[in-house]
Amino acid sequence: MWVAADDEMTIDERRKYLKRQRPRYERAGAGRSQLLSEMEQVTGLHRKSLLRLLHAASLERQPRTRQRGVTYGAEVERVVVKVWTSLDFICAERLTPTLLTTARHLERHGVLKVNDVVAEQLGQISEASVTRLLARHRTERLRLPRKGPERANSVTKDVPMTRIPWDTTTPGHCEVDLVHHGGASSAGEYAHTLQLVDVATGWSERVGLPNRGQAAMEAAFRTVLARLPFALVELHPDNGREFFNDHLKRLFPTLVPGLTLSRSRPYHKNDNRFVEQKNDSLVRQYVGYARFDTPEQVAALDALYTDMGVYYNLFQPVLRLAEKTLLPAATDVADVADHPHPLTRVRRRWDTAQTPYQRLLATGTLPEATQQRFQTLYAQTNPLALRQRIYDQLAALRTLTEGRTEGSTGRAAGGGGAAVAPPPPAAT
Repeated sequence: MWVAADDEMTIDERRKYLKRQRPRYERAGAGRSQLLSEMEQVTGLHRKSLLRLLHAASLERQPRTRQRGVTYGAEVERVVVKVWTSLDFICAERLTPTLLTTARHLERHGVLKVNDVVAEQLGQISEASVTRLLARHRTERLRLPRKGPERANSVTKDVPMTRIPWDTTTPGHCEVDLVHHGGASSAGEYAHTLQLVDVATGWSERVGLPNRGQAAMEAAFRTVLARLPFALVELHPDNGREFFNDHLKRLFPTLVPGLTLSRSRPYHKNDNRFVEQKNDSLVRQYVGYARFDTPEQVAALDALYTDMGVYYNLFQPVLRLAEKTLLPAATDVADVADHPHPLTRVRRRWDTAQTPYQRLLATGTLPEATQQRFQTLYAQTNPLALRQRIYDQLAALRTLTEGRTEGSTGRAAGGGGAAVAPPPPAAT
């Protein structure tokens, strides 16, 4: 049984430990008192509790015979589900800290009513209660397959290989990546998504490109820089030639004087871990693996990303890793005898979920004029209506894609790939 010195046992771990120790206890005879003292120290249980468990017919946990009473009624559930829907079905860990704030915001837009009793309950409800409450409304999401790693780029000798530390606190250190929309075929020109993610705040921006040529990449970077509310300090892509070529290496110092360039190690996608995660949750989960190769599709994709930038940066709370602790290996002699190569593990702790805009405000680096502009945008935006507009744009993009695939016999029909991912059905 492996338990770190500073980590309290769970109920299941105690039961498992006692199952292993009960044969020793039954054989101990006069040494039972010493063994009970050892088990007290390991489990944290009282001696009488240990005796009761060791002499029980079974150490298996008995099922609950009496269910808990209802603490949060139908009105609280209705408000929670409406907030959950407006934030696009995020997890309870991200939803719970922003329940009351978002409910009040939706109330100002006339979406729902929140009385004082419900407001008080929303402020004190736990993550576990939210998880149980939403269990009846949760929708299944299709997990999409991932692409394989790309080939390493050799034209990067003067750019250091590193990765941005996870505990970076200053905004401006950003990971960037390019998502391909070629469907089942890479033939010809097709659209791409340029995505940039700030490590410190989680702020993200996306731009649709008609191709990955020099002119399109330059225009996309200029668009992203115009949207960012903070100065770009470091840019960290992978080893793709679309980022590391003579044109862009000359362009970057002109666009951002003093910019630091770094890159991932070849075949180590986790060096670009923040943007890789967003490639799935904010690109593939929305537009899927369809082929986009017409100006109309690229324009629709870029319009979608403009609204998504407002929605996710101002309204979607995100969790940020606050602490990583390397737990020491077990020191119990019996355990080491059973496992001659004890393993360590990492314990991770996340902070309270906040939106990227809230995290950016907390850094104190946002100019007053920019802060006022975003505060006005936040106050004037109804997140539920914005979410619906995003899904309407997805439906229009899906119509363009399906019509292109059905009405063409050329490259679009041959490389259509999967359709645009449909939005999950709204909860009731």
